[in-house]
Amino acid sequence: MHFTYKGYIGHATWDDEAKLFHGNVELKKDIVTFQGANAQELEQALKDSIDDYLEFCQKLGELPERPFSNINC
Repeated sequence: MHFTYKGYIGHATWDDEAKLFHGNVELKKDIVTFQGANAQELEQALKDSIDDYLEFCQKLGELPERPFSNINC
């Protein structure tokens, strides 16, 4: 399952034991994770996690990692 928000792509898989979807945003060094019981919860959790990540970077005075792109620069 894939979700996109602000150019970031989140990938999620089902955890049958926990009965939740667990996901992460693929970045080179930073870790952004999210989880939800259904697609709607998962999508909102991704948005919240990315917004939190961007706010955290701003508070630290650091640039957030850019989302992966298929475009070669």
